[in-house]
Amino acid sequence: MYEARALSFSRRNRAILDGVDFSAAPGKTVAIVGPNGAGKSTLLKLLTGELAPSSGEIRLDGRPLASFAPQELAHRRAVLPQSGSVSFPFTVAEIVALGAAGRFTRAEKESLVARALSTVEMPQFAARFYDELSGGERQRVQLARVFAQLWASGGTGYLLLDEPTSSLDLSHQLLTLELARQHAAAGAGVICVLHDLNLAAMAADEIVALKNGRVVAAGAPSAIVTDALMAELYGVTCSVRAVPEGPFVLPQSVRRQARH
Repeated sequence: MYEARALSFSRRNRAILDGVDFSAAPGKTVAIVGPNGAGKSTLLKLLTGELAPSSGEIRLDGRPLASFAPQELAHRRAVLPQSGSVSFPFTVAEIVALGAAGRFTRAEKESLVARALSTVEMPQFAARFYDELSGGERQRVQLARVFAQLWASGGTGYLLLDEPTSSLDLSHQLLTLELARQHAAAGAGVICVLHDLNLAAMAADEIVALKNGRVVAAGAPSAIVTDALMAELYGVTCSVRAVPEGPFVLPQSVRRQARH
């Protein structure tokens, strides 16, 4: 269980998060939503251990997060940030191999990298240079690295994703969320920041809605994605579940086709 109690974080005397309670259980996918500046990415960075809270406490499986050594924490959770820069001309395989830390033979590591790239539908990209890829391709490579890290640690660690679909086309948005759901179904926990409420409602078991650094609602998607909450969160008038005029695509109706 990932748990946060009375979590607060301030920067330069400005409160980013204020008294946040949060929990994510194994086997569940929890989506964090809210307007820009609500504190979503800050909350995720606190949960990963990248930032330290100003007050409150985070526990991972009953133990204070701050008590974990970095290497130990890397075996318990893997993180996909919004973006990452690489200053050297690494190949795709080398980037993914960064996640496969541990006492592996060369053949075992190569097998793990190949499996991860196949999972994100990029097996033919292994020898390509990372800095030559598109933004969406880089995002999928980083997702492969994250899965390599999880598998290298036994496959049961928590998966923490910060806007994992932001640069992806529709097919790979669905693939990413399918992989996250599969990871949760295998008994692990998934925490993700998402802007697309349709995708959040489709993929998450629970949605946590933030505004101005506070949790304003938490629960099942059917209880969270409502007209009233959309007005409170985003200041918009909408009719949830109403059919709009003109062409539209519902993610819930889309199924990925087999790739050849």
